[in-house]
Amino acid sequence: MKDYKDNPYFELFSAQKNNQYKIAQSTIKERKRKLNALQHAIEVTYREQIKKALYKDLKRPIVESDLVAVYLIIKEIKHAKSNLHRWLKKQKVKTDIVLLGTKSWVKYEPKGVCLIMSPWNYPINLTFSPLVAAISAGNTVIIKPSEISSHCSELMATIVKDLFNEDEVVLVQGDVETAQNLLKLPFNHIFFTGSIPVGKIVMKAAAKHLTSVTLELGGKSPVIIDKNVDIKLAAKTVAWLKHFNCGQTCIAPDYVFVQEKILNSFITHYKQYLNEFYGFDTSKSNSYGRIISSKNFNRLKSYLDEAKTHGAEFIIGGENNEEDLFIGPAVISNLKQESLLMSEEIFGPILPIKTYDNKEEIIDYLKDKDKPLALYVYSKSKSFTNYIIDNTRAGTTCINANGIQFSNHHLPFGGSNSSGIGKAHGFYSFKAFSNERAVLKRYASGPVTLLFPPYTSLKEKIARLTVKWF
Repeated sequence: MKDYKDNPYFELFSAQKNNQYKIAQSTIKERKRKLNALQHAIEVTYREQIKKALYKDLKRPIVESDLVAVYLIIKEIKHAKSNLHRWLKKQKVKTDIVLLGTKSWVKYEPKGVCLIMSPWNYPINLTFSPLVAAISAGNTVIIKPSEISSHCSELMATIVKDLFNEDEVVLVQGDVETAQNLLKLPFNHIFFTGSIPVGKIVMKAAAKHLTSVTLELGGKSPVIIDKNVDIKLAAKTVAWLKHFNCGQTCIAPDYVFVQEKILNSFITHYKQYLNEFYGFDTSKSNSYGRIISSKNFNRLKSYLDEAKTHGAEFIIGGENNEEDLFIGPAVISNLKQESLLMSEEIFGPILPIKTYDNKEEIIDYLKDKDKPLALYVYSKSKSFTNYIIDNTRAGTTCINANGIQFSNHHLPFGGSNSSGIGKAHGFYSFKAFSNERAVLKRYASGPVTLLFPPYTSLKEKIARLTVKWF
């Protein structure tokens, strides 16, 4: 192996590399024991500390912390434990008749030493959920969480140190330099969740070692609302997900296409539900979070300022307070296409809104855009829904709902091209951290031996018949 002795994390990496085969040979019972320990830590031992850390970093309401940081991880663990025996079982496959005398199967084996790089917006969930899969598949893991959500990173370091030896799972804290040093090491797999620009850096680094990657990125996820729709349902669910975690969600609606005839109705109901959720003064609501940092606050404020400068219509709000890192719900129309709100992923509680007359306008707009991580369609019309789905591309899609596709662990979650590479959740996460090893065993002499050299006219005839009939 190349000399990485100057790398500050080479010793940790080497320890895990030397230990990987021992971990790979761990039994299902041993892996479940580790998953049980992680479940107990999150559900019981550290549950209150998790909620406090999330509040310190994001002003995350307790209900949201329980639903995302606790429930979804526990659900992922339970799903893995229930299915681990089936996932690790020899997966038999069919054998062609020309291979008579053999049998074949797929063995899911661990990839080896893995790196998990997690983001700040859902730091607990998006760190421990991939860890569940990595443990289930039998890997060793180095974790690098975001330095921005520092309270959560500190707590996760404590949890990992409490549960695991460093030669199996270790969490490394640090900034960009830490990430750069880790990415220089020849990991067997990298699971990254974060922004598109950083995802490209991760992929470039991985390419130097031909390391496989799972990239959970983002993009501008559109919502398309048909005139034939339950408008209250559309307004309520879009308002909920758009402002969940203060809009800092990779699958949050990034902008909305509303059929022109129902625009006013949508806006009326949207305002109504915002008032129901957060009251008339959102800044005083205990159910509304905050922007993660001054840097992100200033980025979002620059989007708002640009929109005002260029004459956009602020239908709802846009109030902000830098000292409190507060940006209130905003709905904005009449935006130029080149504006920041229409060209950049927003990742905040600001909703651009566009109107359309016919469905072809939507497709004309979307066909030249990058594939989003999520696309949402609201309609009672099956033909309208099918038209949108058949003429667009997206990592995930919900019909008459927002965001809940993420919570179904039987569905693959992930993007396409600029919104991500690879899939996660449930078996798909397990598969991401596993190598599908093809195994063929011959137990009796078969027809293949009839075609061994020396080649004769009879063997030429057999070869021709094989091509024709088998």
